[in-house]
Amino acid sequence: MAHFAEIDDGSRVLRVLVVPDDQEHRGQDYLALDLGLGGRWVRTSYNASIRYNFAGNGYTYDPGRDAFVPPRLGEDWVLDEATCRWDPPIPYPSDGGPYRWNKEDGGWIPA
Repeated sequence: MAHFAEIDDGSRVLRVLVVPDDQEHRGQDYLALDLGLGGRWVRTSYNASIRYNFAGNGYTYDPGRDAFVPPRLGEDWVLDEATCRWDPPIPYPSDGGPYRWNKEDGGWIPA
């Protein structure tokens, strides 16, 4: 099964749908025409073998990089060109514990 992301005019991902194996070579036409969904569809991969990251809600498609880029969690986060993911201004703690980013304080807090 192949996955395709619907992209709006602002390059935002609207949804991701699965296309049957026998239609993956024509996924855009299958979704837009055969199923009558219209729109612009770009293939994505759950194992990130194409376009860097699996597309999801809140992601954008960057045609220049041919990449799906996740949402930026803060203004001071920097895009890693090698992964097309945002790097935090403070590295993730290495003690093995679960953490989440606190937008208000700009740091990691225990999850």
